[in-house]
Amino acid sequence: MILLDKENKIFTLHTQNTTYQMKADQYNVLIHTYYGPRTDGDLSYLIRYADRACAPNPEEACLDRTYSLNTLPQEYSTCGVGDFRLPSLELELPCGSCSADLRYTGCELRRGKYALEGLPAFWGGDEWETLTVTLEDRAAQVSVEMYYGVLERYDLITRAVRVVNQGTETVRLRQCASLCLDFLRSDLDLITFNGCHLMERSPDRAPLRSGVQGVGSVRGTSSHQHNPFVVLCDRDANEDYGLCYGAALLYSGNFQAQAEASQYDSARLVMGINPYQFCWTLAPGEAFTAPEAALICSPSGLGQMSRQFHRAIREHLIQDPLAGKRRPVLINNWEATYFDFDAEKLVNFAKAAAPLGVELLVMDDGWFGKRDSDNSGLGDWVVNPKKLPGGLEALVPRIQALGMSFGIWIEPEMVSEDSDLYRSHPDWALRIPDRAPARGRNQLVLDFSRPEVCQHVYGQIKSVLSGAHISYVKWDMNRSLSDVWSAALPADRQGEVFHRYVLGVYQLLDRLRRDFPQILIEGCAGGGGRFDAGMLYYTPQIWCSDNTDAIDRLRIQYGTSFCYPVSTMGAHVSAVPSEANGRFTPIETRGTVAMSGTFGYEMDPNKTTPEEKEIIKQQVAFFKEHYNLIQQGDYYRLTSPFGSGPYTAWEQVSPDGREALVSLVTTSLQAAPPFRVLRLKGLDPQLTYQINGEGAWPGDALMNAGYPLPLFHGDYQSMQLYLSAV
Repeated sequence: MILLDKENKIFTLHTQNTTYQMKADQYNVLIHTYYGPRTDGDLSYLIRYADRACAPNPEEACLDRTYSLNTLPQEYSTCGVGDFRLPSLELELPCGSCSADLRYTGCELRRGKYALEGLPAFWGGDEWETLTVTLEDRAAQVSVEMYYGVLERYDLITRAVRVVNQGTETVRLRQCASLCLDFLRSDLDLITFNGCHLMERSPDRAPLRSGVQGVGSVRGTSSHQHNPFVVLCDRDANEDYGLCYGAALLYSGNFQAQAEASQYDSARLVMGINPYQFCWTLAPGEAFTAPEAALICSPSGLGQMSRQFHRAIREHLIQDPLAGKRRPVLINNWEATYFDFDAEKLVNFAKAAAPLGVELLVMDDGWFGKRDSDNSGLGDWVVNPKKLPGGLEALVPRIQALGMSFGIWIEPEMVSEDSDLYRSHPDWALRIPDRAPARGRNQLVLDFSRPEVCQHVYGQIKSVLSGAHISYVKWDMNRSLSDVWSAALPADRQGEVFHRYVLGVYQLLDRLRRDFPQILIEGCAGGGGRFDAGMLYYTPQIWCSDNTDAIDRLRIQYGTSFCYPVSTMGAHVSAVPSEANGRFTPIETRGTVAMSGTFGYEMDPNKTTPEEKEIIKQQVAFFKEHYNLIQQGDYYRLTSPFGSGPYTAWEQVSPDGREALVSLVTTSLQAAPPFRVLRLKGLDPQLTYQINGEGAWPGDALMNAGYPLPLFHGDYQSMQLYLSAV
């Protein structure tokens, strides 16, 4: 619910549990007054004024030395006019100055959710409200339209920014953040989610210190190293207690999230496109739209924050072609065959997988062009007739005859120098003139900032998908962007390439989704290198990591769960020893961990033992039976894999509290262990539950006293408890 007090220029955004408020003051500076647990009234009384040395005063307040932009909480910070903290907006004006002085000029309230042209955004109907607040720099003749979307029941507030050049001269954007959030305190912890290829999104928590700290990416993607989701929270906040603020950027390119603790113990969070090599030219009349940011404040700990993000993402961000239906259990041939496969090998692969209950065969890298290694073929999206005689038109019906559907792997953004595409259009690759390019995985990056490049690539992919009944596409992207220079743009507009590249990716994905609405698309970027809310708008699931080792995945999926729901996490059971680290884990444990994701297999079913085949059948049947609970249930992190405890445990609970699935994996056993209990969460204290079909366990006892754990024996054991109300 959004309340407008136009007389006093107060804007209050209420959600189920929180309140967000801003106010245009006597000088029409839009100040941020409050964000926290739900409350009422004009909260601008919280803003204090004092004469601070070396703090400039605006012209209108020149006789009032207590009024300074450098001490006021801003709704959208600028630079060059007296605020020396992190800026949200930096304009380069025709005179060469870099400043902006924004003042409130008007607002508009309407039902429904705003949309952003060419960019991902949360969506929905009348359950949303949208507030548009307009600010203007009259001297620069630039206006800033600030959009706020409110989804009350999930405590979700979205923000986006549109900058319009209303003048007669060209203006350049040097920085245009999506989110600025000021706090009247700095005694907060900052949680970021960091890592590397094969070990993505590990939570890193530290108290805010004086000055600026943050994360970002300059790799052209949101990256394996840092994720565009951060949390600010009370120092003592945990899963069930404390005030927490989660902020997610719906963007898949270079981003920056920075927090600053000021000299007066206030704090500011600024999040948006990374200003690294960013400069956007706005001719008279042109506009620039920054990506959407999403905020959820939880007065009840990190767990509640996560569950609200999960619900909002599942119901109002993802556009799932199988909405309301179960996604198929798949098997991917990559780790089993790599490039060494042909039609007969794939058919034999499917013949072994189908009796196990697997429903989808995904043919990975190597089916196209001249592609027997990673040295050639990218860019030539035509079937290799030596591997697949008769093409997909001949292969797919053979797979379907076994009762399975068929999917393919593509990497549209890349090109091999040994390819027909590169030989015809070498200027279509990103590379700096007169300089040898850097290569990653022996490939270059296509210039997706150019519409003709996107059109050509899409035409090839559309032809492939139209020629056979394909139900799944894995969209991969296996290197970071370097040598970023476009032959299609003049020198003074090269600062637009990174962002235009992301817009090109989004446009192509949107066309793919619209032209083939029945196809399930899984995103991938060397595994988890582009796991962000922006990609989830186009791809309902993303390959969580190239590391499929079950024990490492405990950490990867744990960190991912702070923002992103289980249904988005691509997770497979792979063969042992693990390709990533050589570890052996029981197939039961590998299944337990993969089942807290989209669930599938990444192994050769012809090389499994009869005992393993029986276990796989049981795993697949169990997953299908409890699919809705696993994929749509409320998620509880019961323990952390980063602690010193002997096990990691998590839980999914149905929305009505009548079902739950508890999963546990041991990670460090000892001789003569103590007896332990596991306290569950989210159950109905008034109900009684059976566990795995037996007993009668009161819900309040399971949550307060706990469930007694067995004494485990052997490395990396797992356990699953299915609870049902009786």
